[in-house]
Amino acid sequence: MLLDHINPSIKAGTVVLCVLLISLFFDPMTPLFFFIWTVGVTFLFANVSVKKWLLFFSPFLLVALGYVWTTLLFPNMSDVENSTVFFEWGFLTFTYEGLQKGLGLALRVLSFASLSLLFIFTTCKTQFILSLMQQCKMPPKLAYGILAGYRFLPLMKEELQTIQNAQRIRGVGRVRSVRGKAQQLKRYIIPLLASAIRKAERTALAMESKGFTGHKNRTFYRNLTVSAKDWLFVSMMLLGIALSAFLSLQLGTLIFL
Repeated sequence: MLLDHINPSIKAGTVVLCVLLISLFFDPMTPLFFFIWTVGVTFLFANVSVKKWLLFFSPFLLVALGYVWTTLLFPNMSDVENSTVFFEWGFLTFTYEGLQKGLGLALRVLSFASLSLLFIFTTCKTQFILSLMQQCKMPPKLAYGILAGYRFLPLMKEELQTIQNAQRIRGVGRVRSVRGKAQQLKRYIIPLLASAIRKAERTALAMESKGFTGHKNRTFYRNLTVSAKDWLFVSMMLLGIALSAFLSLQLGTLIFL
């Protein structure tokens, strides 16, 4: 079972369900075990570059560290009186309970991040939109509009680079003042908006010429179905949550709700 072959709607629904379930656990061990489970599933059942995965995952590490630090630095004063202090310096008081809460929040963030990366790295955007139309009954007008907008993003980047190069050729240099940057932004926005409108009109005319009416009862060149391997993926992820909670219970650290 490769994650790339899982139905995108089922995969997205499973990710959302796992996020909701992990949110109910407030101990650090349950999200830690599930984070390890999710990372293992990602690299065992998908062709994902470790270097690329770490590059996208690194910002979430900073967010997680921020949760731990702020929870330690600004604890609930009503809890400090009944907590075990392990470090005290001046007005700073660090407690084991505050550390536990911070680690619980941080590891939940890392679990959510690993689930998001699992979905992003193993899902084709076009198939996801098709699945939303076929399995989730999303209106074709909305679905194809989202897909067209996503396809335009790289083109907008290239268009911006072209405008910048053209302005440099005409002698328009970079500015450092706030007023100059505002004027420079205006010189970029107007041509980009004009180009986007032209591309949108061409896309609309092309879709209309091909017979696109936005009707829900339309046929598809690629039909996506829900098979046994999709439910196997759902069961595998829910099993990971159950095992994580069980191990945390055996360690005596489980905090549910």
